[in-house]
Amino acid sequence: MDESVVADCRRLAAEIADEVQGFIDRHTTVGVERTVARAYGIDGADDQGAPLVNLLVERVHAQKLLGRGIAFFLGRELLRGAPSLQEAAERLAYGAAPVDPSGPETLAQIQAALAAPTLAALARIDAAVHERDGKRERLAMGPTPHKYVIVATGNIYDDAVQAKSAAHGGADVVAVIRATAQSLLDYVPHGPTTEGYGGTYATQANFKIVREALDAAGAELSRYVMQTNYSSGLCMSEIAWMAAVERLDMLLNDSMYGILFRDINMERTFVDQYFSRRLIARAKIVVNTGEDNYLTTADAVEAAHTVLSSQFINEAFAHRAGVADEQLGLGHAYEINPWIEDSFLLELSQAQLVRQLFPKHPIKWMPPTKHKTGDIFHSHVHDALYNLVGVTTNQSIELLGMFTEAIHNPLLMDRYLSLKSARYIFSAAKHLGEELEFKKDGIIERRAQEVLANAHAMLVEVQREGIWDAIARGAFAEVKRARDGGKGLAGVTARAAEYVNPLLDALEGRA
Repeated sequence: MDESVVADCRRLAAEIADEVQGFIDRHTTVGVERTVARAYGIDGADDQGAPLVNLLVERVHAQKLLGRGIAFFLGRELLRGAPSLQEAAERLAYGAAPVDPSGPETLAQIQAALAAPTLAALARIDAAVHERDGKRERLAMGPTPHKYVIVATGNIYDDAVQAKSAAHGGADVVAVIRATAQSLLDYVPHGPTTEGYGGTYATQANFKIVREALDAAGAELSRYVMQTNYSSGLCMSEIAWMAAVERLDMLLNDSMYGILFRDINMERTFVDQYFSRRLIARAKIVVNTGEDNYLTTADAVEAAHTVLSSQFINEAFAHRAGVADEQLGLGHAYEINPWIEDSFLLELSQAQLVRQLFPKHPIKWMPPTKHKTGDIFHSHVHDALYNLVGVTTNQSIELLGMFTEAIHNPLLMDRYLSLKSARYIFSAAKHLGEELEFKKDGIIERRAQEVLANAHAMLVEVQREGIWDAIARGAFAEVKRARDGGKGLAGVTARAAEYVNPLLDALEGRA
């Protein structure tokens, strides 16, 4: 690779992210403010199931006062005699009179009133990190590539049983797929859930239930088993907070996924992803990004450079939120048409390219899906070649392919056979990559150089026009989204001069 081209790709991605960061730093959202309220311990829901944090934030937002931050009003209620932040929230959410926009309290007084609750919120995250670190020290971690499987029954208690089963089958990482369209809900359901279409709702109670099941499995196996879920959509920062305190190990969290694949407004997404990643950074959670999705809507040969461009951009956004390289599991996928001549070599080239460009990152490698058919025997072979590329190029996290692809919650035997195949290939070819050298000017090397050159050219164009316009014209995944379109734009508001968010100040190192 031409290292000067690589360096320029990072420079361009940094400039792209900087332009967006300026917008982020001037705005907040209902999702960010609900997260702040949750971090201050505000909990509960009304008799219709509406979370208190939603009722609180919506009432302030309806009066066009949210630009001051929900912390401004919570701190002020403490100064006015509320015995707790929970009581302060209830007064604001359920009070008969409109929220008072005026008062004698100064910003310094409000900040001081929130100092102890802010430290307590950070201490909850730090305690979860400490507990996770302790368990990892006591129990062996599985070797890389980590074998990652999914459960998604819709019933969290059944998910917990299947998660333990997957761990006993050899899984290193277990993900509970989120219920279909939860990313479009502008609230997080309260408590455990037992019904869900296509998956199970991401709630704090559900996170706790699966964490306890995997801890139990880990104790039985003397092996630490990682848990992951989805921090995306209209509630991505709230889910990041819940994951941080319930000790999840990984989160699917991408800077553009919600924009492209869920039609969530881009202004809302960029602001929310920044705050969510600030929490993730503090919690030392590994992020899994979503570039693999690009190849479900675009051709994997022609659009490979768009994946690489997005990886550079995701890295730049993550760095601005304090996420270390060791936490950034950039995504890519084995999605080239298997019937193309030398498709295996093209996939090997892409995987090796990503591994070399991002050497410290725990890369998330996704299995073939787009070209799967009902032929389960060929599907199993397709997944085996995917596993071979993964171990050869030293990928970090491999979501295992299922030969019954497109079944959200595969049969236990299907998952077991996928784990068995991966164990065999990962062991049989463990040091294959160390024994290989790539032919100079061969198919693999030429392909890598072509993808890198095209990614550089794309980043030049995106930097010139700005990412807002690049997304609007369909630069990524061949999906077009308007800056003023999509879901959730009404939840974005400019920060006022007196904006108060002590939690963000602390996460950014300003307090």
